[in-house]
Amino acid sequence: MDPRINFFQNAVAAKFLRHINSAGKVLTDSGLPAATQELVKIRASQINGCGFCTDMHTKDAAHAGETAQRLHLVAAWREAKVFTDAERAALELTEQGTRIADAAGGVTDEAWENAAKHYDEDQLAALVSLIALINAYNRVNVTIQQPAGDYRPGMFG
Repeated sequence: MDPRINFFQNAVAAKFLRHINSAGKVLTDSGLPAATQELVKIRASQINGCGFCTDMHTKDAAHAGETAQRLHLVAAWREAKVFTDAERAALELTEQGTRIADAAGGVTDEAWENAAKHYDEDQLAALVSLIALINAYNRVNVTIQQPAGDYRPGMFG
């Protein structure tokens, strides 16, 4: 499988990726826990059917020490006992923020209030921004049919 366009070699796409990657660096350096960040990226990518990002973020999480059990249970987080209450709140916000078009009311007050119990304002800002960012990456990769499976942790820097 080949992508519809080589996003890594196209000048316009490369400029876009530099900017969006800079936004990602801001979030990586935020106070939002790294494990939570990877869980959010994985869950949004699963929902959006982005194989490239699902591959990347499960491998990055495993490389950072995340357990296989937790990685295997991200899609079924509601029934899994392996996630903290804070992680569950972040995953719920991720699902609702990713599935905006599926819900007439968007993100519920309950989901927001639950996340606000576990994260301070800066962490909430990072969480909301991360949800938006991973959804943008997912949409690029799904649209161009970026193949999955070859990612190696650290290969993009």
